[in-house]
Amino acid sequence: MARVFASPRHEALRAFLVKQRKAAGLRQVDLAKRLKRGQDYVSDVERGQKIVNVVELMEWADALGFDPREVMKLLSESSKRKPRRSD
Repeated sequence: MARVFASPRHEALRAFLVKQRKAAGLRQVDLAKRLKRGQDYVSDVERGQKIVNVVELMEWADALGFDPREVMKLLSESSKRKPRRSD
């Protein structure tokens, strides 16, 4: 089974990227073509099975037409959520 990254920041980023793709009216395969990647790459990111680095985030921003500062602000706010207790 593939690893799923489940931090609040990663979940917020994943949800943001899915929302942006859908708002642009693109299918995963359409976005993959813009990114010059396979559809499986987009799927892995959207399912939370791949962490997106800052360069990839910039590529997604260019492909979907959003300001990457917008998602950075969202991720900053996500980090302020109260952490879970693990007692």
